[in-house]
Amino acid sequence: MSDSSPWQSPDSSSADGTKPLAPPAPSSAYTAGSAPAVAPGTPGTPPRYGTAAPGWTPPPKPGLIPLQPLGLGTILSASLLVLRRNPRPTFGLSLLIMSLVTVGSLVLVGIVTFAGVERTLSASESDAATIEAGATAGLILSAFFAVALSLVGGAILQGIVSLEVARGTVGERLRLRGLWNAAKGRIGALIGWSALVMVAVFIGIAVVAGVSVLLFTFGDTAGIVFGVLTMLGGFLIAGFLAAWLGTFFAFVPSALMIERLPLMLAIRRSWSLVRGNFWRTLGILLLIMVIVNIVSSVVTAPLSVIGGLGVGLLNPTGNEEAGIVGFIVLYIVTIVVSVVISAVTIVIQAAAPALLYIDMRMRKEGFDLELARFVEARNAGDLSVPDPYLTLDSSPSRAKPAS
Repeated sequence: MSDSSPWQSPDSSSADGTKPLAPPAPSSAYTAGSAPAVAPGTPGTPPRYGTAAPGWTPPPKPGLIPLQPLGLGTILSASLLVLRRNPRPTFGLSLLIMSLVTVGSLVLVGIVTFAGVERTLSASESDAATIEAGATAGLILSAFFAVALSLVGGAILQGIVSLEVARGTVGERLRLRGLWNAAKGRIGALIGWSALVMVAVFIGIAVVAGVSVLLFTFGDTAGIVFGVLTMLGGFLIAGFLAAWLGTFFAFVPSALMIERLPLMLAIRRSWSLVRGNFWRTLGILLLIMVIVNIVSSVVTAPLSVIGGLGVGLLNPTGNEEAGIVGFIVLYIVTIVVSVVISAVTIVIQAAAPALLYIDMRMRKEGFDLELARFVEARNAGDLSVPDPYLTLDSSPSRAKPAS
């Protein structure tokens, strides 16, 4: 076939012996080797192959989360990723704090209880009531000390985890010393806020219990009925207030630590961020709490059952000394497992509000754009860019990013 012959299909002749027609000649609007005369993208024009059409570009993910408003799955996965991404200042510190709090509380309460029981048993009948009252007061004070110790430890851990979430969002991986330096000057405010919440809870419980006991003292049926109703109504109201105020104030620790705001500004900041997103915030926090509690129960409950069966199998004769030793070993193992599980769960529950805080700032303030600009400038070597987390209310001059 010569170059001048018309185009033919591989089968040069059809069934009736005639040759196929040549294809129509290209129009002047789209000749071979030339661009179409009509602008690209106009309906009816052929596509220009070899050029990529513009498409959606996913948001950058420099570290813990993508720089865009977060969905439920992202918040759940990021809460777990905090542990895996930087385990030393998160899980390591949590394990240390929970161990100190648990051991300190058990030792103190155990010593006070043992001393009170020993003094009560060795006292005479005339002094027994006085010594028993003193032992009870000492036990209550030791319990308050244990609560205060856990409050301080929990506040420190919550602050460190909040800062880890904030720095991890922009791709920074700080050691414990760097996170502690970033938390300087704010731990006291966070402990004060936690103490304020604890005092409010204690006052609420004391008021409900006091009114109920006062009604019970009347002794008649009406007093008992009103006392029970007061107790039930008080706990229902307390639960409602805890859910309502707890949700609106859920971002106070993040505002205190990340933005370094004063306490009153941090309270107003949390309220403004949650307003309009109350049910979403409450639902996510409740869901994470339920998941964490179910997982911890699934891990610890079989341990108690298996441990009890194991003690019985290892001591079939019922030897008293062997039973005491088995009980002590089981108790220690249960405490160790509980401390490890608590160290994991408290990090997850502390990370969730910090992630929601950043998510709300992205949704309401376009904070994802500020974070993206910060990451881009830092990757370009511009270390003078201010920290995007700090506001004008938190510092006279915007601080430089943590190193």
